Amino acid sequence: MPSELIINVTYQETRVALMENGVLAEIYIERHSDRGIAGNIYKGKVVRVLPGMQAAFVDVGLDRSAFLHVADIYDEFEELESLMNGEADLGGIPFGGKGEQVGNQNCVPQIEDLLHEGQEILVQVSKEPIGSKGARITSHISLPGRHLVLMPTVDHVGVSRRIENESERKRLKDLVERMKPNGMGFIVRTASEGKSEEELRMDLEFLLKLWTTIQKKKATAPVPGLIHNELTMSLRAIRDLYTREVERVVIDSREEFENIHEFIETFIPQLRHFIVLYDREEPIFDAYGIEEEINRALGKRVWLKSGGYIVIEENEALVAVDVNTGRYVGKRNYEETIIRTNLEAAKEIAYQLRLRNVGGIIIIDFIDMEKEWARERLIQALQEALKKDRTKTNILLMSELGLIEMTRKRTRESLAGTLCEPCPYCEGRGFIKSKATMCYEVFQEIKREALNNASGKIIAHVHPDIAELLYDEEREGIEELELKLKKKVVVRAMPAFHHEEYEVSVAER
Repeated sequence: MPSELIINVTYQETRVALMENGVLAEIYIERHSDRGIAGNIYKGKVVRVLPGMQAAFVDVGLDRSAFLHVADIYDEFEELESLMNGEADLGGIPFGGKGEQVGNQNCVPQIEDLLHEGQEILVQVSKEPIGSKGARITSHISLPGRHLVLMPTVDHVGVSRRIENESERKRLKDLVERMKPNGMGFIVRTASEGKSEEELRMDLEFLLKLWTTIQKKKATAPVPGLIHNELTMSLRAIRDLYTREVERVVIDSREEFENIHEFIETFIPQLRHFIVLYDREEPIFDAYGIEEEINRALGKRVWLKSGGYIVIEENEALVAVDVNTGRYVGKRNYEETIIRTNLEAAKEIAYQLRLRNVGGIIIIDFIDMEKEWARERLIQALQEALKKDRTKTNILLMSELGLIEMTRKRTRESLAGTLCEPCPYCEGRGFIKSKATMCYEVFQEIKREALNNASGKIIAHVHPDIAELLYDEEREGIEELELKLKKKVVVRAMPAFHHEEYEVSVAER
């Protein structure tokens, strides 16, 4: 089946789903009340320089100051990977990167030599705020178009690594080198493959006009202030996700449908016949089975077709993935069962990481395999499965404990981080204290209260489930306390209480 982009627009949010062979591969969600800021350009003010961290905090008008590392000032290409989802080929950089030596001179400057408090600076958000962290910013601007990305602060031309044909890579690079102004750089995007000089020139001229507009706004804008707003979610999807593999775009909003048509008339007029307005009564995500897939992607356990399963645990520091044979017992021998389960799990793990947009350090505990060839085959299978992922990944060899360590670049909040919030009951721990534990805590609090008060009655206000247990299985414990303390103990159920909440007080005489 061909790939499709399914766009659902409501008053509250816009959701974009990339379907590959009829299966949900990627999901993007933008709440209109909390619109993403990656790609936005701000005029900011340096509020603090930290030489020890080689970083600075910049006020750009957001709730939290944005973080600017020295690498995002002198290394023009480092953070472009985030904005371009790993598309850019940044090889052949003609100057030193982090810690490199060029001509026996260290090219790494110090943050205090580049910035000072109160300095005004034009920056672009390269990473959304994630959790308690503020936005990550870079001083080197990149403006994505349909076919090209303008980098006005550098003089370099790169070509997307997804264009593999060497002659085509050379053709595109030569074209852009010939057309671009001196002192400016461009990245040739994947969508440029096979495009004519005229199509590339139109994109190039549009981006140059946009940069001129931004420079004019910068001259008169207040500090801090927004200079340039990134496109809406649906327009970014057309610009960034539409490729030759995508056969059509289906959208359920007439207003956004018309906005997209206006956009493609400017950038990609040949695409106008592939945009379809969805006008059926059934919700579009229900019709394509996307809602069900999203709910599955929020669960910890994912079943494999063979009967095995994987468990995905997202933590703040890392993501742990465990593979189990489950109900699968194989047909021949145990070793074959393990290999087949691991190979199937490798494909599913790559799919789930991409769908859930999990980033950071990932530890995968596959089922132990004794044979070296089987381990190598497993790593190759995982690498192959990850090729579809546009986000940069890095896999290390299997450790002595049989674990595979890998990283996946964090570019935005994960699916769970977008759709969920910490449980108000367990406060994000994933569990709460048992009823028995709460009963014994109440007993201890009653003893403390009895020592400090001479009243003959103590009242314990607890959750109804705890009250039921205290009056039932733990009734003897209440009676024992009454005899020992020589005080009456009264338990009162409080429906509004949290499971772990209680109050112990003395009755007024």
